Amino acid sequence: MITINDIAKEAGVSAGTVDRVLHKRDGVSKKTAEKVNAIIKKYNFKTNKIASSLALNKKLKIATLLPQYDEENTFWKAPLMGTQNAQENVEKFGVTVENFSFDQFDAASYINTFGTLIASEPDGVVIAPIFKKETTQITKILEKKNIPYLFINVDLEGFNNISFIGQNAFKGGLLAGKLMHLCLKDNCSVLIIHTRLNADNHYAISERIHGFNDYFINKNISISSTIANIIDLRNTERLKQKLKKILKDTPSINGIYVPSSRISTFAYCLSAISSKKLALIGFDGTDQNIKCLEEDKVSFLISQKPFDQGYKSIILMSDYLIEKKAPEQKIFSPIEILTKENVNFN
Repeated sequence: MITINDIAKEAGVSAGTVDRVLHKRDGVSKKTAEKVNAIIKKYNFKTNKIASSLALNKKLKIATLLPQYDEENTFWKAPLMGTQNAQENVEKFGVTVENFSFDQFDAASYINTFGTLIASEPDGVVIAPIFKKETTQITKILEKKNIPYLFINVDLEGFNNISFIGQNAFKGGLLAGKLMHLCLKDNCSVLIIHTRLNADNHYAISERIHGFNDYFINKNISISSTIANIIDLRNTERLKQKLKKILKDTPSINGIYVPSSRISTFAYCLSAISSKKLALIGFDGTDQNIKCLEEDKVSFLISQKPFDQGYKSIILMSDYLIEKKAPEQKIFSPIEILTKENVNFN
């Protein structure tokens, strides 16, 4: 097995120079680095992660900033479980993981929880950047402190995150548009439901809506869209009354599109107030959504393997902190179609 000393001898440099190249540290000329990297590639040399972590002579901490989950919406439970599972694999390298959670409907909670997170002095941070404007604030702090950060689930542009892990939201929206067209044929009258204030500050939701609309525009298919902003999902009776009024005012509606994981909330309310057959399309295979799919209350779900997002984020950040191994800039999750017929095999 080739060693660092073997590489140094072949390259005509010191072992310290090879170590600096491996860990992307300064002090090596471009020509020398290229020569060393060519030999590394030639022998497919891999560093010993345990030895590398011991050489750092310190414990490393990764902090995560993820939304809270509850019994009504369990989506964020899966990424959290992914990070916890990954922690078991990185502990032997001296890496610990600490999770911080915020209210995904409250930008102030996002900022305040980040304040607690940064006070814990992490070496790397994994963020679900739900709020675009507030993410600009917190990443400036991370960059000032030279703390690397990685995004999951929401692919914000214009930031210096080392990687993004998650679904392409725009293409997810395109797929939702295609599925809706298949359900409704050429009589598309769709209610698009926003479940957040200021949808433009919620990048993934906004992109799913843009993708949905672009499908019909690009295919030159006529569609009638009604937009509803329904933020309070906790008061079921009030929600039923809102939906009943919308369907009464626009009786042509035959499809419902919810670009978030909350489709089940609307599915149960609609089944209680209307006997009309509606095509319902939403995102994510939460327990509640899958139950609605199995009961024919939802036509299609678009899923993205959120557990894997959480797991990969910790593994990639650990590799980056220990070995300075830069991950791919974007690692896209699957865009999976779940139906009543295939959901039990997913």
